[in-house]
Amino acid sequence: MWNLKRRRGFSLIELLIVIAIILIIITIALPRLTRARMYTQEVASIAAIRTIHTAQTQYYSQFSRYATSLAEIGPPASGSPNASAADMIGNDLANGKKQGYVFTVTGNQGGYIVQAMPEVFNTGGSRTFYSDQTMVVHEHYGPEPATAQDPESK
Repeated sequence: MWNLKRRRGFSLIELLIVIAIILIIITIALPRLTRARMYTQEVASIAAIRTIHTAQTQYYSQFSRYATSLAEIGPPASGSPNASAADMIGNDLANGKKQGYVFTVTGNQGGYIVQAMPEVFNTGGSRTFYSDQTMVVHEHYGPEPATAQDPESK
């Protein structure tokens, strides 16, 4: 009947077993990969906040006040840098979005506030961040905006 020496290839059952094993491995690894990507984006947003602090310090030394928006420390649309577009941060951060986070800078009495929120909560990040001219970054676990009362980021 069947000559086992002439049999070549895999049976359908063997292929289904291999596919099932691959799917099990993927279902175990995918949540970890998602968490690792979110953590990377959160760390990148903290680095972007520190970049904004550096730009604000430079802006203050040149114009004797803090910038009240990201556009003021961003690149000019045309011409040379000035107080309304000082060219101290990149265009992506000046537009307010970078690596899954939305950044805002607002001016206040003698200082500024930096907020960072994930574009899509629990996909781009699970934390929100707050900082001001003290350069201390505060974090909040949840979709609500972080405040100065939240714990410091580690």
